[in-house]
Amino acid sequence: MAEPFVPDGFVVPQGLAGPGFRLEPLGPQHNEADRSAWTSSIGHIRTTPGFPAGGWPPVDGLSLVENLRDLERHADDYERRVGFTYTVLDDEDRVIGCVYIYPSRSDARVTEVKSWVSANCAELDLSLHDAVANWLATVWPFTEVRYRRTEKPDPAPTRTDLPTD
Repeated sequence: MAEPFVPDGFVVPQGLAGPGFRLEPLGPQHNEADRSAWTSSIGHIRTTPGFPAGGWPPVDGLSLVENLRDLERHADDYERRVGFTYTVLDDEDRVIGCVYIYPSRSDARVTEVKSWVSANCAELDLSLHDAVANWLATVWPFTEVRYRRTEKPDPAPTRTDLPTD
């Protein structure tokens, strides 16, 4: 059995609110909405930092039963305090992403964090990252966190040498 990831006396946060989103612990109640959110955004998620090509999400998706097992595993990890997964909800309580907080497999002293949002909410990538990074630094008991920042794409170049009428 895995050792708890946080000290016994630490009160695990039940969520976080940010601009255009809020987090709550991921659980089986999110199954259909979670599956819909990630299956509609496989390409976007696979280009998000922290999700190496060929890993997750599976190109062929998961059945609702398989997805439910995955959510139950994350909820069990949360309950046992060995890892923490939060669903990302928009202002209308629609599932639009996830945040994963787990110990590194290679060094349990290191916290590895990944997050994704649906392709139709890609503009939230940076604000989600920044809010979660600040939350981890100020509320959680971690000393070393690895959380790759999603970079905003460069804006399309504009031509300033065109005549104006």
